[in-house]
Amino acid sequence: MNLPGREDLLLAEAGVSLDRALFHLLVGVERFGPIGVGELAERAGRDYTTISRQVAKLATLGLVERRPSPADARVKEAIITADGRRVTDALDAARQRLAGPVLAQWSDRDLMELERLMRRYVDDMFGAMAKTTGGD
Repeated sequence: MNLPGREDLLLAEAGVSLDRALFHLLVGVERFGPIGVGELAERAGRDYTTISRQVAKLATLGLVERRPSPADARVKEAIITADGRRVTDALDAARQRLAGPVLAQWSDRDLMELERLMRRYVDDMFGAMAKTTGGD
């Protein structure tokens, strides 16, 4: 679903008009927020200044708020607004409408196998990353 054409399909299905780069950041803020811009940049695999500009654009659109972190006033964090939540809810519903008919054709066994393999994938990726970075 992360290919540009498929993302455009998802955005159209959701009735959302938003740049793809901003769409990914908005979802990141919704899933992980409140989140510092630096952590968001790290999660996105992009540089801080680019993400900071894009978060500022999301704030201008009224989809996120920027505020000093209660834990460290030097850190600016982003938090989703009610309008931003409406956008991410529309995207989630669109994903469900697009995936639902496909998954409805799968057996319970197939769905359980998909869940098991996704869990294994996530666990193995975290394990590999922990070995690479020396953390857990």
